[in-house]
Amino acid sequence: MKKLFLSILLTLIMFSPAFAGNIEILPTMQSKTNVQDRVWVGTFQLVWNDFMDKIAFTQIKFPAGTPIMVNELNRQAFTEDDLSEKCFYKYVGKIKRNTKNVIAKNIKKKFNATSDILDKLDLTPSKDRFLIYAMLNKDFEFTNPFDKLGRLNFRDQEAEFFGIDNNSNKELDDSVRVLFYNNPSDFAVVLDTNKKDEVFLYKTSNTKTFNYIYSDMLKKSQAYEGDNKFGENDELRVPNLKFFEERDFEELANKRVKGTNLIIEQALESVKFEMNNYGVKLKSEAAMTAMTTALLPPEEPRLFYLDDTFVMFLKEKGKNKPYFALRVHDISNFQSEQ
Repeated sequence: MKKLFLSILLTLIMFSPAFAGNIEILPTMQSKTNVQDRVWVGTFQLVWNDFMDKIAFTQIKFPAGTPIMVNELNRQAFTEDDLSEKCFYKYVGKIKRNTKNVIAKNIKKKFNATSDILDKLDLTPSKDRFLIYAMLNKDFEFTNPFDKLGRLNFRDQEAEFFGIDNNSNKELDDSVRVLFYNNPSDFAVVLDTNKKDEVFLYKTSNTKTFNYIYSDMLKKSQAYEGDNKFGENDELRVPNLKFFEERDFEELANKRVKGTNLIIEQALESVKFEMNNYGVKLKSEAAMTAMTTALLPPEEPRLFYLDDTFVMFLKEKGKNKPYFALRVHDISNFQSEQ
């Protein structure tokens, strides 16, 4: 009887369709969030890169203040060099009458896919309006199909699982590589596929950013001195995953790019993901529309009105600490007649 149960928890995405709508799409691997269930795909970053490099020709800043999200995207930590050309399609250019049809035809030809977001974009043609679009498409199978394990417990509810148990064919063991196994709540494995893609599964309750968690997984793998081979007494359980999610990046919409006459109109991303005992299917789209204005809009005024609670400090030049601090909340206490 096999004694060791590996209960896989996907850090990236681990939800059934019932959870759709509660999954936050993050713009970068560095993005922070308090949402437990989150996903990141590089598609929106590809769009942002092309917006920076081919439309704006500058780092993106906003006159009234630049969000952390924009600064993270400006770093271009993910580029098309991190992908095979076979798995993505991009469009950058002015919006013309046939733009939508051109994109639809090309993604149908390349991926046999249809778009989930083109109908949600304002594609009114104009010489002053631009579309930046990308689709990332992945469809691959595991080296050998894993066994269906039926409905098992995931936290406090049941879910469909696949994997390896004591009745599985031993050839499945070669489809799994152990990165490390510290205990049943801290381990990582890699599932081999029939293509160049690898599926990393890291069981952890860490809620930090994706880039931190990925780095943490690699460090633990490098430090691991145990057996990296999936053994005959080992077992693997992985939940089936399937969801569709969209995000409208409203915090970017109707924002002017500082120092230019460009205005971002729309920014969208969608993610469709499925994983079962056979393999993985991923389709993600992202798009931005932007327009140029005839005249550079005036800088938005910044209103530094101390008309509500504020704090004041007084400090001598060259000194490290203030010698006076004041918090003002009820102004009547500070404007009395002497």
